Amino acid sequence: VITFFGHYVGSIVNDGLWMTIPITMRKKVSLRVRNFNSETLKVNDVEGNPIEIGAVIVFKVVDSTKAVFDVDDYETFVRIQSEAALRHVATKYPYDNFNDEGYSLRGNIEEVATELAHELQERLGVAGVSIIEARLTHLAYATEIAGAMLQRQQASAILAARQIIVQGAVGMAQDAIDQLQAEGTFQLDEERKVAMINNLLVAIVSDRSAQPVINTGTLY
Repeated sequence: VITFFGHYVGSIVNDGLWMTIPITMRKKVSLRVRNFNSETLKVNDVEGNPIEIGAVIVFKVVDSTKAVFDVDDYETFVRIQSEAALRHVATKYPYDNFNDEGYSLRGNIEEVATELAHELQERLGVAGVSIIEARLTHLAYATEIAGAMLQRQQASAILAARQIIVQGAVGMAQDAIDQLQAEGTFQLDEERKVAMINNLLVAIVSDRSAQPVINTGTLY
């Protein structure tokens, strides 16, 4: 970027031998693709849980004039705005979504990274910087709640697994009764159906091996 007594003269972006007025001032601006690794930031997600988050930003200067004249120091500007955008995006979503509704930082990393890149482009466009990519490099609960949240995740996983098992068990019990009646081997009254369904559900849903008991009497 060439200036003459503080006035912008032009920019040289091509290779080769160039001649300028001797008393002009020249400031070099790298147009190479560069990485910015943010520090691990501690913020609160939308539910108020403290989390740790970090990102890597891939960028390049596409307008050296803006980078020199529109901001004081474009490298510092990139660093501050990147961390501000990362904080803003992190506070918009929960770390984890236990209800399977909407986005979460852990469950929608690609979407969160895309939103971060768009917000960074809006913030850094004034400095002549183009965002090539933004990726989360670190995401975790803060140490003071990590243990409790891990237990919550495990409990949610167990409940989800139990729900699937129960749904499957109900279907299997219904199929068994329908098949027995369809074959016409014997007919079951409502009380016997309830007893059979109860036995099948206990055998399937239980997390322990079922112990068969032979009934030598009747239900009446």
